[in-house]
Amino acid sequence: MPERRQLIVGYVQDRALPSVTQDDARIMTHVNIAFGHIVDGRVSVARTANLGCVENLRAYNPTLEVLLSVGGWGAGGFSEAAATAETREVFALSALEIVKEYRLDGIDLDWEYPCYSAAGIASSPSDKDNFTLMLKELRARLDRQGQSDGRHYRLTIAAGADQYYIDGTRMDQVQQYLDWVQLMTYDMRGGFQTLTGHHTNLFTPTGDLFRPSVDACVRMFSAAGVPGEKLVIGVAFYSRMWKGVPNRNNGLFQNSVGPGGYGPVYGELVRNYIDKNGYRRFWDDEAKAPYLFDGNNFITYDDEDSIAAKCEYVRQNGLAGIMFWEYSCDPTHTLLNSIWRGLNQE
Repeated sequence: MPERRQLIVGYVQDRALPSVTQDDARIMTHVNIAFGHIVDGRVSVARTANLGCVENLRAYNPTLEVLLSVGGWGAGGFSEAAATAETREVFALSALEIVKEYRLDGIDLDWEYPCYSAAGIASSPSDKDNFTLMLKELRARLDRQGQSDGRHYRLTIAAGADQYYIDGTRMDQVQQYLDWVQLMTYDMRGGFQTLTGHHTNLFTPTGDLFRPSVDACVRMFSAAGVPGEKLVIGVAFYSRMWKGVPNRNNGLFQNSVGPGGYGPVYGELVRNYIDKNGYRRFWDDEAKAPYLFDGNNFITYDDEDSIAAKCEYVRQNGLAGIMFWEYSCDPTHTLLNSIWRGLNQE
């Protein structure tokens, strides 16, 4: 197998771990198991059932590294665990215990988001500094264990893909404790806006009122002090969908009757939506993004062409690589293979 040039990080929900194939395990450089949670200030895997699959993954690919991702949308406990030196120590030690017990390669934190309670979790203005201190403590505990074991344990985060995340953290300080920062460059629109548009586009096209894009996000985090070689951009294996969209401009940049919601996952898009059942595929060459429209419903998603563009962007800009959410959304294996080809072309 050719030498890997950039990271390919796959988020895999616990329920999907048994379905990871040998071929896919050999393609990925890292698997982030979603999710561990915080219970009474400690990292818990009580809701997971398939951590025993970690050894199977390593049998498939001895170089694959497996991390536990802690958090996710609506997962609380972070602000409380980060609040004091004592709570940060309890949190870090509990994370280390799980790393040792399940022979993991590190921890990924998915706090959505420091300083914000939009997901229904507790927050505090102190999160901005306490987040840095939490990561500093966790990095110190992992490094101490690594010195004993003669190895390096990973510490990464998933970061919101807009200015709000930068404003709620101190990324220039945070980045020094991290192996890399995974930018959640998906869901960049859809959950709150009635205006249709791309949710995981590479560039901002003309006519987009809200202006989100992968490129804009990378520029923000670079300006905030995160080196490009630590930035991992996100690919979506699922779609966002608006209903009740006016039949103008093929549905793009139109106000719908309500905000967008989650649309079909990629496997379902292939079976029933892409140039099927009245839906037509369009390509926005400015955004480097596909979309579907049937005269009433608008769907935004990633495909082989948009992934090829993202991979070229990673290569040209010296970024760390690509991550994706989520493995089980593409039973065709098309998108993961597209990431592999895009990052490893000569």
